[in-house]
Amino acid sequence: MRLDDYIEGLDEDEQARRRQLAEEKSYAITDHLEAVEQSMDETIQGDALFGSTAPGVFVGRSSYPDVSAGVLAPVAEPERAAAFETGPHWYERGYTIDDVFRSRTNLLNSTRRTNVHVADEWDGFTGVQREVAIADRPVDVEVGLDGRPEVDMDLSFADISTPTGPRATAEYADLAENPHVPKPVEYTLSDDDWKAEGAITYLYNRGLDVYDIENVLSAGALGQTDERKLVPTRWSITAVDDTVCSFLRGQLHNRPSVDATEVWYNEYLGNRFWVLLAPGDFEYELVELKAPGSVWNPAGRGYAVTSDYEGFEGRTDYADETAGAYYAAQLGALEHLADRGRQAKVLVVRHVTPDYWGPAGVWQVRETVRNAFEEGEPGTAETLHDAIRELLDRWPVDLETLRRNSELVAGVQSRLTDYARQE
Repeated sequence: MRLDDYIEGLDEDEQARRRQLAEEKSYAITDHLEAVEQSMDETIQGDALFGSTAPGVFVGRSSYPDVSAGVLAPVAEPERAAAFETGPHWYERGYTIDDVFRSRTNLLNSTRRTNVHVADEWDGFTGVQREVAIADRPVDVEVGLDGRPEVDMDLSFADISTPTGPRATAEYADLAENPHVPKPVEYTLSDDDWKAEGAITYLYNRGLDVYDIENVLSAGALGQTDERKLVPTRWSITAVDDTVCSFLRGQLHNRPSVDATEVWYNEYLGNRFWVLLAPGDFEYELVELKAPGSVWNPAGRGYAVTSDYEGFEGRTDYADETAGAYYAAQLGALEHLADRGRQAKVLVVRHVTPDYWGPAGVWQVRETVRNAFEEGEPGTAETLHDAIRELLDRWPVDLETLRRNSELVAGVQSRLTDYARQE
């Protein structure tokens, strides 16, 4: 499909969009927190949380290597425990930002201060946490609490972790059932000499999604036995994305290029993603355009523009400008190219609109890019530069701004009319 026809088909119903935004910006989360407190009063018996079902774990990074490590368990609706944990199902069910906050505030994070060097420790609270993390379904637990939980929202403004809800100090945790552990995870645990990177790739190739692998890595259940340690959740998310990206990028060696420049588009939670694939050896860049009034640029007078880039051999340093979003978006693009057996120059342009009023976590970047390739056909253009020129009217910044901030856009030649555009 010609790119101009493709773009015309993307025009949205503005009134419908505004109705959705008004609903999302209800800020009903305050009322929901009150409901969470009531649920805790009904669920917590004395100083213990009985009969709960833990879908995952959370490891903090403050005071590393002595971190706050916890088991996540719902304070209400334990039968729906799996639905409260981050995963592709949130995108599939069309979760709003409110839905994300509601799901996470229903998970009580029962924590203990723990040294990350756990090696082969599987007893006590650390052992329960690790058993929960390696299971492929929620696990029934009993948690003893030291005092009443604190009900507030811990928001990650690094756009990586999802928000976390109420927290309490745990005195103990006991399993109420034997966890079901996938055979590939059992296999990685049994190998004392397998480094974490190889184990991550193995689990991914055996069908575990990155969300499952992140839990296993966070709980210190990957790597050589004597060196196994807890990994803060924020770090594990990026580490797994980056490791899988390196593996997928390696599969592209000697693969043919895409034949034409393709433009794929998807929008979710106030984030608009344009994924451009152009003929050539693999390169990748994420450019973020953050609107004034959005969560990442709340007081800005103009758009904040950030970007990170890599060539075929990848990066040796962290993508500081775009952080976890860089690796999450790259994963979605590389999965698509690996499925096709093709390589390409990849430019992802993320427009963060004012509709993105609360930090939902980097999962929404990963799932929006993944699904950009699943929903419809792409638009096409003669070259990457032609595609960029045609898309300029859809982007909120001018060509010169993009050229100053983007390696892949830098070579696009300016025309006199480009200077007339307003940021």
